[in-house]
Amino acid sequence: MAGLSSSFNPSYLETLPDEIFLHILSFLESRDIVILQSLSKHFLGLCRDNNLWRNKCLSASPVRERIKLYRSGSDWVDEDGVLAALGQDTQEDENEAHWSLLESISQLASKRREREQIRIAANWDPTFPNENTNWYNEYIQRYGSIAVSWFEQPQTQHASFKNAIDVSGVASYRPSDGSELFAVSPLDDGSVCLWDVKGTRRKKGSILSKSEPGLLCTDGPGADLSKRSKMINTGVTECVSVDSYSRKAFFAVQSHLIEVDLETLQVVGNQPFEWSISTLSAADPSVPLTVGTLHGLHLHDFRARSKTREEYQMRLDAVNRRNRRDFSHILDPIPLAPYASLAQSGPNSILHLEESGDKSQISDDIFVAGRFSNILHYDRRMFPNIRGSIHSGARLCSLTSLPYPFSSLESDLRRRFQLSEEQVEKAKNVTGGRTLIACGEYNTKGSLELYGLSSSTNRAPRFQVVQNSVMKNRQTASQSKLLSVINHGTRIVYSDGQGYLKWVERDGFTEVRRHKIGKSETVVQRSLFASMPGSDDIARKILSTGTAQDDDGRVNDDDILFWTGEKLGLLSFSSEPGFTAEDFEENTKTAEDVAAEKEELMYSEKMRLALEQQARDVRFVQNLGAGTLHSGI
Repeated sequence: MAGLSSSFNPSYLETLPDEIFLHILSFLESRDIVILQSLSKHFLGLCRDNNLWRNKCLSASPVRERIKLYRSGSDWVDEDGVLAALGQDTQEDENEAHWSLLESISQLASKRREREQIRIAANWDPTFPNENTNWYNEYIQRYGSIAVSWFEQPQTQHASFKNAIDVSGVASYRPSDGSELFAVSPLDDGSVCLWDVKGTRRKKGSILSKSEPGLLCTDGPGADLSKRSKMINTGVTECVSVDSYSRKAFFAVQSHLIEVDLETLQVVGNQPFEWSISTLSAADPSVPLTVGTLHGLHLHDFRARSKTREEYQMRLDAVNRRNRRDFSHILDPIPLAPYASLAQSGPNSILHLEESGDKSQISDDIFVAGRFSNILHYDRRMFPNIRGSIHSGARLCSLTSLPYPFSSLESDLRRRFQLSEEQVEKAKNVTGGRTLIACGEYNTKGSLELYGLSSSTNRAPRFQVVQNSVMKNRQTASQSKLLSVINHGTRIVYSDGQGYLKWVERDGFTEVRRHKIGKSETVVQRSLFASMPGSDDIARKILSTGTAQDDDGRVNDDDILFWTGEKLGLLSFSSEPGFTAEDFEENTKTAEDVAAEKEELMYSEKMRLALEQQARDVRFVQNLGAGTLHSGI
């Protein structure tokens, strides 16, 4: 065997036609294909073939079990005798494709078997026409190893002591170069901090820059910060929004919207509102920013400033304000912008819906969800008039969307592999279809909701919810409240109150995988309380780190950035262990300190083992029948 391996020349395989080589690769394990990529550029191109990894995703064990389950259901018509063959006990390896089962059935003709394979693949395929998908990345994110990392924690130093500063929100900042990605967050001391997410300028997860404390204050930088109420509102999860094009960030501080230049980390705007701000929409240079206050919605066009307002603001700077209120708008000849009042207070999420079939284009539709039973729909051109509403019944806290159609009936049939190839194609080619995705809480349980939106027949671009395109998963989503939801590749991922991140297919029901983010602190030794409910961190907000370029050839570049309410973390798909916040600290310990800590850990471990042994002895004595004797007395 050694002689054969030493005389092997990869050039022999390179002479094979691509179709034959890809057919050979279909019989290999995934890890063997990954190793084969490093032999040459020719092998690298073939081993990254999109159809190869699409079939690998389809033939994986979870999908194969679903196919077997729904085929053996009571509603399956067994026309070809497949039911009996799939019901037999087989000893095949779990990584073998579902096709191998079909090939072992001699009763099926070759053409009928091929048609059946194509039909099952069409029902399973979550992609839509003209959607660019890297199936190699999809396989990694569906079945690869997961590592959780924790970003460097900002600190303040008093004498020889260091205190950690809590992070109060997060938004992603993508400069003009598509390879860079930074996390922007307000801190508990009123400063603004930037982290390097991808490690393009500094170490991955390290702090890139940090402003002076007190920058985010309603009275401006340098004001008296003795009162806690003047700092950033830590109870709002979406109080940060970033416009990467103009390199500006917007922070909600009570009833003020503070605009910060991310290059200089200086305040360049301070817009007051009538009520406290509870949520912000995503900032985009093509549309105004939508601001959600406690009792209303406002459109803030940060692209066109009011010069008159600024002049009168400067004139009143020297005037002592009564009760710390701003009266500068009294002298402003420009009237206040219209706002949409809310019958029920408490908006939690604002979504600017994208155009159908194009993620990069923003439409005029605005959807608002919060502590009220309906999802409100506004048209930016007719603001502040409301266009309609969607009844949910749940308390929603996060919204996202897909620029593709959704039908609950057809989605359920596809999940059961019951549609024909023509029916699947017709369902995916609905013109003007879009999907609104929401998550929240319903009767103390998690609620994941999908709404199919379609355009009306007239020329007005009004969107309404079709009756058969409403899906509310309140059974299997989670036992606790859902906190945040985003799109991740061809899947939907959301976080819940139990500390899990769960990936589901675009039908909203079929779970792909789940992972618990765990604790941010390094666990040196096991503890009795570490496994108790509520001891782990939870992801209050999640963001995708994928780049806007879908065809740039990047591999495994779409991780998940999350915020726990105090810290930032990163969930990546790698077999390497993740980094922690302690990895960014300088190690100034002497050899004597290290030896003392090691001795202390050894003593603690001995005591833990002794206490565990004592507990086992107590349980053993309790099970000797003493309880039975006591009950008989």
